[in-house]
Amino acid sequence: MGEFEMIAKTFQGLEEVLAKELVALGANNVQIGRRMVSFTGDKEMMYKANFHLRTAVRILKPFLHFKATNADEVYEAVKAFDWEQYLDTTSTFSVDSVVYSEVFRHSKFVAYRVKDAIADYFNEKYGERPSVRLNNPDLIFHIHIAGEECTLALDSSGESLHRRGYRVETGRAPINEVLAAGMIMLTNWHGECDFIDPMCGSGTLPIEAALIARNIAPGVFRQGYAFEKWKDYDSALFKSIYEDDSAEREFKHKIYGYDVDGRMVACARRNVKSAMMNECIEIECRDIKDFEEHSEPAIMIVNPPYGERLVPDKLLQVYKDLGARLKHAFQGNVAWVISNNYDCFDQIGLKASARIPLYNGDLDCEFRKYELFQGKYKGFRGEGNELKKDFAPLKRQSRLTGLDGETRSERASKNQNNDANYSSEIDDESMRRRRELEAYFDKARKKPARKERREADGEKRERREGGALRNDSKAPRENRSDDRRAPRGERKDDRFAPREGRPERRDDRRREGRDGGKFAGKGGSDRKPFDRKGDGKRQSPYKNDFKPLRGGKRKDF
Repeated sequence: MGEFEMIAKTFQGLEEVLAKELVALGANNVQIGRRMVSFTGDKEMMYKANFHLRTAVRILKPFLHFKATNADEVYEAVKAFDWEQYLDTTSTFSVDSVVYSEVFRHSKFVAYRVKDAIADYFNEKYGERPSVRLNNPDLIFHIHIAGEECTLALDSSGESLHRRGYRVETGRAPINEVLAAGMIMLTNWHGECDFIDPMCGSGTLPIEAALIARNIAPGVFRQGYAFEKWKDYDSALFKSIYEDDSAEREFKHKIYGYDVDGRMVACARRNVKSAMMNECIEIECRDIKDFEEHSEPAIMIVNPPYGERLVPDKLLQVYKDLGARLKHAFQGNVAWVISNNYDCFDQIGLKASARIPLYNGDLDCEFRKYELFQGKYKGFRGEGNELKKDFAPLKRQSRLTGLDGETRSERASKNQNNDANYSSEIDDESMRRRRELEAYFDKARKKPARKERREADGEKRERREGGALRNDSKAPRENRSDDRRAPRGERKDDRFAPREGRPERRDDRRREGRDGGKFAGKGGSDRKPFDRKGDGKRQSPYKNDFKPLRGGKRKDF
């Protein structure tokens, strides 16, 4: 049972956590990539990875690597492979694709070509072909293309590994189980103290915390994996992995989940019961404003509403209440908050000591850590009016209290100078970027630089008909004796007056009617454009072009 290459896919931001899990599991050659971690191992390692990994979405087994510059080359490379070691004419399969390439623009088309190659391989050899099935196929193939590098792999997981199997009911916008487990593992909490989620929703974070605290594998609730349908599936080996509970441990603390919505509390309780974690998880209906001080040391992880789950006013108020309760009822502990709204983070009113970028679906979020000090500020001061080392997050407050020896006026002048320097740097940077953009667009339009155009235009404006500059006193002045401009207030609008040598048009007569002319009594200034009847209604100027002829036909348009 030799080793082979495998790939564990995950969410962006959780790659390092997944790599640590694989190393602890015994994987070899662990290498971190973008939203994936590659490793090597045998069949037992593949079974364990699917069963034990908390931050993996699926486990792939690559078996074919090749280069291709078009879809036909993909077809030929796939068709040349010996498919009988995985499939036969009675099997069912499906093909998934992920493409990051300028050559291949349509990922579905690549999947279709892979499917055609597999089908044609069996058709030419046996006159029959395996069937394609999208729901619950025997084998799931995954084609990944990056540039010209193509990798064809078997999906050993089937349904995404975030579907643990314990969640029987969900609410609106539930957090992904893999993301929830990754958030907990990023805090380095493994059950050393109590765990609190004041906005638990359907209970995903408390349940994942209980599984981590008791070291229970997340795969115990799943119904099956894709590798169970493979030809070389070893049922006895997987059964030994499934029934091995020697690594599980006792959890001596408590996990608390609260939510203001009674329906979500009932939903969370049903999910906790389905996960068989009633002994260590307590779910209660409580608003964040009513959160009371916890007697035991605890860690708090909060997934508050964000995105489009609440209107803006209510959304900001939720974060204000959260920040107020953290300041007054969670002193001496650590809280972690995830959100994608920076305005909401500002409403918490606390300075984060750590910020970790994460993705919740397609939302670009941040996972922030808040360390809450206990008692008064003087209690955190060491000897000689210096801060304690563990009080680094509150350095900003030391400047406000004057512990660094500066007077109030000195601090004010220093801040003013810093603000002035900062604003000047911003102005210089903005002007530099503006000049770069102007030069870029001038080059794209094949025009001279904007500065040169301004100078050329200015010189044109300065010159007269004789070629002399406007500031030249010896140049002859223009004769403006025939200027028809009347004094201000006596000018008449002659834009629509009949021009010399041109017959008077109907439009001119109509416009004259607006000033009390011949047609003033027949609509006057109330007429609209194309108003032929004088009834104030707009009519198309092309109406006569569609007038029926005697034969009942219209003119050709």
